[in-house]
Amino acid sequence: MPGFAAAVTGLGLITPAGIGVEANWDRVVAGRPTAATDPDLAGLPVDFACRVPDFDAAASLGERTAWQLDRYQQFALVAAREAVRDAGLSPQDWDGTRVAVVLGSGAGGTSTMESQQTRLLDRGAGKVSALTLPMGLLNMAAGRLAIEFGVRGPNMAICTACASGASAIGVARDLLRSGAADIVLAGGAEAAVTPLFVAAFNRMRALSRNKSDPGTASRPFDKTRDGFVIAEGAAVLVLESERHARARGARVRGNVVGYGASADGHHITAPDAEGLGAEQALRTAMDDADLTAAEIQYVNAHGTSTPLNDVAEAATIRRVIGGHAAVSSTKGVTGHALGAAGAIEAAYSILALQHGSVPPTANLENPDPRIEVDLVTGSARSGALRTVLSNSFGFGGQNAVLAFAAA
Repeated sequence: MPGFAAAVTGLGLITPAGIGVEANWDRVVAGRPTAATDPDLAGLPVDFACRVPDFDAAASLGERTAWQLDRYQQFALVAAREAVRDAGLSPQDWDGTRVAVVLGSGAGGTSTMESQQTRLLDRGAGKVSALTLPMGLLNMAAGRLAIEFGVRGPNMAICTACASGASAIGVARDLLRSGAADIVLAGGAEAAVTPLFVAAFNRMRALSRNKSDPGTASRPFDKTRDGFVIAEGAAVLVLESERHARARGARVRGNVVGYGASADGHHITAPDAEGLGAEQALRTAMDDADLTAAEIQYVNAHGTSTPLNDVAEAATIRRVIGGHAAVSSTKGVTGHALGAAGAIEAAYSILALQHGSVPPTANLENPDPRIEVDLVTGSARSGALRTVLSNSFGFGGQNAVLAFAAA
């Protein structure tokens, strides 16, 4: 059923660009990077990351609640509370059986699992926390949101690596289209800036090693890029059926109108050099949205700042859409939040539609000559926008593309 629109009525964001939608948008549009040396990574070959600034979980959630949650769950709950407020919804008034949660994460409660493994080895089995699994499992952020908001409809945790947040939004739209829910809280959360994850990504040579100037290390599409900068954060979108949003007089920020998913079937980490899986996801999203290439005005690229991804993605965009659409990667500002990235960038895509502004790619000073798309550099580009695509690609060759349209 092409042309089905899920109304986005609420946004919640907590990322390295700031806590809250307004702080995020201001920094992303300004193109100010967030990467910095991280004391928690001291002694590692890569000792910098993009962290959520000034985050006080106890102040945001209450000391007891914060203590019971892994950091990725804390982020999810903070973002969800903002999104529900932004949508003008009151959980006390809704029918919980008609509300769903779909939340993506690539890793789940990494800091909890790492710390409890250390405790097991150092102090024995009797000292492992009874909360290890409720805090560490990948599905528990979605479960926590259901408990917080009295949700009794479908409750799902999606893991497609770095496409998880985008996949969750696509699945959420499918739930609305099927009639299984009227409202869905959808998005992604990640808090994998931990010694084990950073060491592992470094061993794969996926991370930038620009320790001398971390602020410029995330530089998507630049010919001097040498890897991504790991990040953390969460984004939650409130999606509603058009009928439900209209009936309650909701403000609609934008619409999710298409979703495409595919697999490369190629390699455990490297993208298909020909971009065939990414191309399939792009074309599927456009077909689902009933959009032609000429109608796409902006692509929020996956744009990780890795040598292989950026070239393959740009070639695919050029082949499928052409050279007319503006292209940028907000990871130049935020770094790569892994399973949360697709949801964060979906929120930025909606904000771009609302504000008529395409964020620039931070740190992009010398575009790779092999990249033949219309890259937005330096400053934001203003102009009315009607249709936007957002790309997300994950390890294992899992791809998700979302199509958005202005309200």
